[in-house]
Amino acid sequence: MASSNRSLLVLPGDGIGPEVMNEVRKVIAWMGKKRAVGFDIAEDLVGGSSLDAHDTPLTDAAMAKALQADAVLFGSVGGPKWDTADFTKKPERGLLRLRKEMDLFANLRPAKVFDALVDASSLKPEIVRGLDIMIIRELTSGVYFGEPRGIVDLPDGQRMGFDTQRYTSGEIRRVCAVAFELARKRKNKVCSSEKANVMHTGVLWRQEATKLHAESYKDVTLEHMYADALAMQLVRWPHQFDVIVTDNLFGDILSDEASMLTGSLGMLPSASLGAPDATGRRKALYEPIHGSAPDIAGKGLANPIAETLSYAMMLRYSFDLGTEADIVEKAIENVLAAGYRTGDILGGGIDAKAAIAKGLKPVGTQEMGDAIVKELDRMV
Repeated sequence: MASSNRSLLVLPGDGIGPEVMNEVRKVIAWMGKKRAVGFDIAEDLVGGSSLDAHDTPLTDAAMAKALQADAVLFGSVGGPKWDTADFTKKPERGLLRLRKEMDLFANLRPAKVFDALVDASSLKPEIVRGLDIMIIRELTSGVYFGEPRGIVDLPDGQRMGFDTQRYTSGEIRRVCAVAFELARKRKNKVCSSEKANVMHTGVLWRQEATKLHAESYKDVTLEHMYADALAMQLVRWPHQFDVIVTDNLFGDILSDEASMLTGSLGMLPSASLGAPDATGRRKALYEPIHGSAPDIAGKGLANPIAETLSYAMMLRYSFDLGTEADIVEKAIENVLAAGYRTGDILGGGIDAKAAIAKGLKPVGTQEMGDAIVKELDRMV
C-alpha cells in the first residue's frame, strides 16, 4: 500500500501534547523507513493553541481535515492559561467538536499491565499481573448529551439541576456490535454493564445487547453486570473480564478506575471510532488518556508511552497493521523490562538516585522516545 493511500492528521494540542507527539514522530519515521508504513501527514492546531492563534479551539479548516483523514492522532488540550476563556471557547470544546462531528461513538480504553510495572499498581501484584482488558464506552449519547437539561429556580426558592439520560436502540446496538467484534479477536467474552435494576435506559440497554447477541454473535460469551457491581469486581478480580461495554456515564467512571489498575495514566492509550462506511472505513481518533499536565509541560519529563501506544492502536484498528502494532508494543515492553522509567513510573515516589540503586534507568521524554526507537532497531 502506498503512503498516499494513508492520510493522518496530527493534532499535538497543548501542554505536554507537542512533547510526546515529537517522540511518536520518531516511531512513525522508523516505520516508514524500516517497514514501508508511510503516511501523508497533515498537522493543525487544537485547544488552547488554536484559541490563541484563531480565537477558536478548533477551526473549520482543521475540522474539515479531520473528516477527510483516515485517522487523527491527538495529543492533549487545556491548561490554566485558558481557565478564564468563555465556556464555548474552552480548549476542551475542540476535542468535543471532533468527537461529535466525526460521530466517534465507541471509545476503546485498554487497561494492560506490563510485567515490568506490576509493582506500580496500587493493587497486589497477584491481582493485576498479566491483566489485559478492554473497556468500550459509548461516547456520543447518554446523560452527557440528553435533553432537556439545565438549572432552574423553583417556586419555593430552591434551585433544581437536571440532566436527561437517554439512549436509542440503534445507539446501543452499534456500540455493542463493536464490543462483540473486538471480543472475537481477543478472548471471545463480553460483559455488558448498566443499571437495569433502577434505570429504564439500563433495561433497554440489556434488552438490546441480548437481542443483538442472539441475532449475530452467539459464538461470543455474553454476561451482564450492574455498573456498581462491576466497579467492585474490577478491584476484586479484574482477570474475569475481557471486553466490557457500557454507556457514556458509567464508561467514564469505570475506565478511569480500570486505568489505575495499571499504575499510571501516562501508560494508557485510547481509540475513538465511528461507524464503518460503505468501504468499511471508520473515522477514528487516537489519544492518550492523560491530560495536558501543564505543571510539567516544557520540562522534558512527560511519559511518551501512552501517545506511542495510541499510535499502535491506530495501526491496528484503522489500517489493519496488527503485526506492526505488535512490534511497537513489544518494543515498549522490552524498554520497560530493561529498566527505563520516566518519573511517573519510577514507583513509590523514589528519587533518581534510589531508582538507579534498584537497577532502574530514570529518563526524560526524549530519552524514552530514543530508547523505543533503538529497541525497534534491535528487534528488526
